[in-house]
Amino acid sequence: MTLRVVQWTTGNVGKRSVEAVMKRPDLELVGCYAWSDDKVGRDVGELCGLDEVGVRATNDIDALLALNPDCVVYNPMWRNVDELVRILEAGVNVVSTAAFITGHTLGPDRDRIADACQRGGSTMFGSGISPGFVEMLAIAAAGASDRIDKVTVREEADTTAYDSPDTEKAAGFGYPIDHPGLQKMTADGTAVFGEAVRMIGDALGVEFDEIRCEAEYAQTTEDLDMGFWKIDKGCVAGMFASWQGRVGGRTVVELSVRWRKGPTLDPDWQVGMGHTIEVAGMPTINMTVGFLPPPDFQATTMEEFMVIGHVMTAVPAVNAIPAVVAAAPGIVTYTDLPLPLPRGWVTQ
Repeated sequence: MTLRVVQWTTGNVGKRSVEAVMKRPDLELVGCYAWSDDKVGRDVGELCGLDEVGVRATNDIDALLALNPDCVVYNPMWRNVDELVRILEAGVNVVSTAAFITGHTLGPDRDRIADACQRGGSTMFGSGISPGFVEMLAIAAAGASDRIDKVTVREEADTTAYDSPDTEKAAGFGYPIDHPGLQKMTADGTAVFGEAVRMIGDALGVEFDEIRCEAEYAQTTEDLDMGFWKIDKGCVAGMFASWQGRVGGRTVVELSVRWRKGPTLDPDWQVGMGHTIEVAGMPTINMTVGFLPPPDFQATTMEEFMVIGHVMTAVPAVNAIPAVVAAAPGIVTYTDLPLPLPRGWVTQ
């Protein structure tokens, strides 16, 4: 059975979602939501750098819902709970990359989403590369141990070329190193990692006493001009955030990120690029997850190279569509779904 899909926005991640939907033989693109007026009426293929696909973008939500899609691929930079409620209560499933894993950081808005799922008989799922896909790998790795002391996922990256200042400023980048609100900004700006801690805890059958965030910072010792934004000397250009699920005073699950920008960092943190997973127990399992371009990949600009990150964010959510459509109504995570399968991706 071919599933009918509406794409929500055509930004960096949305473009890769469209291409992923078009490549899968079990999915059919039937509509697209345009966030900006200048995209309304244009062919989705044109908006995504592809050949025309015969589907034109619109900002008419009622018209999109009237297409009776099975699923919306929801890729805006910032989620809009009113939009999500409207889609879900219309009976349309959602797979999202907009900072959503369990929704527990949303407060009362999570209840609104859950209630909309029940009214519409629909399902809400969120993923991405991390949090999301990498944490699924950690859960799978833990399945080979008969004693689990702690699950740790570490992300490290030099994000100098990452052109998303709005999301990074929200977490504390660019603020004076002594700004009194940094810890709260980081906790709020990276809260979705706390949701991923909860997901792993659910997989382990653990109910946490608390889930908390601890953060450290590094400053740039010179003005740092990245072209798309600038961080002044003495302001945050490096961040370490650790989200911890604790039971009885002991950390059972820890997800951490260490991000740096530029060559003039104090302290001068040395970072890798990728993720490491450790399941401490019997046996202790270690995994290194890296992401590299294929041999035939060509990029002449950093913007072109960043496509790799956009693919990794988009594809896990698209691959989950069949499982999400088949799932019971409500908010679901990887712990509630069968393994999403990468159907249709083998090169011909």
